[in-house]
Amino acid sequence: MPKRPTDHLADAASARNSSPASKPAPLLLPPSPATPTPLLGNLTPSQFMRRYWQKKPLLIRQAIPNIEAPLSRDEFFELADQDEVEARLITHFRNKWQLEHGPFAPDELPSVRQRAWTLLVQGVDLYDDRARALLDRFRFVPDARLDDLMISYASDGGGVGPHFDSYDVFLLQVKGKRRWRISAQKDLTLQAGLPLKVLQNFQPEEEWLLEPGDMLYLPPHIAHDGVAEGECMTCSIGFRAPSTGELSAQFLYHLAERGESAGDAGALYRDPQQPAVERPAELPAALVERVGAILAEIKWNEQDIASFLGTYLSEPKPSVVFDPPQRPLNEARFISQASKSGIRLDRKTNLLYNRRFFFLNGEEISFAGTKKWLIDLANHRCMSAKRFVTLSHDSSVTARLHEWYRAGWIQVGEFA
Repeated sequence: MPKRPTDHLADAASARNSSPASKPAPLLLPPSPATPTPLLGNLTPSQFMRRYWQKKPLLIRQAIPNIEAPLSRDEFFELADQDEVEARLITHFRNKWQLEHGPFAPDELPSVRQRAWTLLVQGVDLYDDRARALLDRFRFVPDARLDDLMISYASDGGGVGPHFDSYDVFLLQVKGKRRWRISAQKDLTLQAGLPLKVLQNFQPEEEWLLEPGDMLYLPPHIAHDGVAEGECMTCSIGFRAPSTGELSAQFLYHLAERGESAGDAGALYRDPQQPAVERPAELPAALVERVGAILAEIKWNEQDIASFLGTYLSEPKPSVVFDPPQRPLNEARFISQASKSGIRLDRKTNLLYNRRFFFLNGEEISFAGTKKWLIDLANHRCMSAKRFVTLSHDSSVTARLHEWYRAGWIQVGEFA
């Protein structure tokens, strides 16, 4: 399967996450495309995507009224102490930017009473069901584009400096207040010699103070600067935006891995007409010509592209490790329990599909008669007990679901 680029820190040796325990959060399905929602300022998702997505910023007051932070401060600090979690500490003491990478023990963090520091934890949705439930509210954008939920904790005056992102982001205030300034400026030159990306010449054009429940949407390359006014927490819902180079390289790797890049992928290069040379360091013209002919034979079709995207975009990040049940139920007991409680995808599981295949955690599998129920499971991320009972008489279905359960890819029990 395709390899993910190293755009996320990973601890490959980590065998299991030990994040704070959390009860499954209620399943909140995203609004239908034609339903107005406070999440988008009473626009429908269709209106938002048409008017704002990748076009212009949008400030939304009380996008989620009465919101609470997915994690308490203590839970958040505890999460930042885990080896497999990507955590960063950014300080701006004495007007000097500094960046440290975690994990961070509680006594390694500055005092909450000290000004101008920020703790960032990436991919909180991978470790906590409440964060995953919050991320799921934004599934009016395709799952293939949805990346993760990052939480930023900041003391008074804390921030990461004026910067820009290369991807879409929703900035949701969940605790305290943060003042945002933004600009559509064309000058995105960065200050040299800093450990993080800070704009050299930030010229703010608009400014707002966000309180809990308020949210700011920013398309790519909008300059912005957020500064905490008092202790605060902000959730950043980010979206994947692979570069052309990344997609090209990974697609060619995908073809080569499947042996589909040329007619005889195992054939060795041959040059029976190669003469003796006087200049051995010179690159032979015949070699260049022959390799050019081999590359010209690379062909692909729409299904090759779909297979690549499905496996690549559903593959979990390098740091992800699934937790199989410590005492797994046998298949009969699994069927009995799921018939009473239903099942749900694990919060780390990615399940995508197209017309012919589904793609589960980087694996491509044919529908083979399982199309309807798999589509429902992918779109809702859960299956009711009633729905499971209708499938429980099909041994091929229950055997497959039991296999996923034993791997830790699905859990018994619907969302609370």
